[in-house]
Amino acid sequence: MNEFMQWLVKLGSRFHTAFIEGDRWKLYLQGLGITLEMTVFALIFGTILGVVVAVVRTAHDQQRPRQRNILLGILNALCKIYTTVIRGTPMMVQILIWGFVIFASSRNKVLVGIIGLGINSGAYVAEIVRGGLMSVDVGQTEAGRSLGLGYLDTMRFIVIPQAFKNILPSLGNEFITLFKDTSLVNTIGAAELTYRAMRIGGANYDYMAPLIGSAVMYLLIVIVFTWVQGKLERRLRESDRR
Repeated sequence: MNEFMQWLVKLGSRFHTAFIEGDRWKLYLQGLGITLEMTVFALIFGTILGVVVAVVRTAHDQQRPRQRNILLGILNALCKIYTTVIRGTPMMVQILIWGFVIFASSRNKVLVGIIGLGINSGAYVAEIVRGGLMSVDVGQTEAGRSLGLGYLDTMRFIVIPQAFKNILPSLGNEFITLFKDTSLVNTIGAAELTYRAMRIGGANYDYMAPLIGSAVMYLLIVIVFTWVQGKLERRLRESDRR
């Protein structure tokens, strides 16, 4: 019993040193703020990019055999190359290329991280959105065109609202994955949550408390995101019943 109590006291001392001593908890909150900032901006960038790619690929796939558009075919080929390369290579390697090759001279590692995360997320969002768009019956598109709507207006007012309900769970999961993947950006020096934890661990020669503490912070944020996603999905199901 005494040994267990001594172990608890030592453990409490390690966490006190990692979080309380010298107001180090403020560094974790600063890192968490940068992590959330990167997540939000990368998600916006990735979503816009993914929707554009998805619309191009869907428009190409829904063309009639004898009415092929050459420009659309070229854009579709570029989009396929983009999604294949991004989804076929590790996120870590992509981040390192952005940080140490393409933007090697940049000091704004947070912005570099946002670009890298956004471009990676865009490839996955594109496939999620494309699957949702293709799941909507083609007759809906033809009905919109018969009413005099252009392709973009048909997508905006008819197809996308219906597809959104189908893709919301997958988009929510992508958002959670993107939030966790921000931890990889510490490899290029962006001062997000994991970077702060590693620096504090290195200063104290004790990585256990900082890393466990940061993992708990990630977990709590993911739990909140998951709860919000569940609420949105329930509201959409209720609106369908009405």
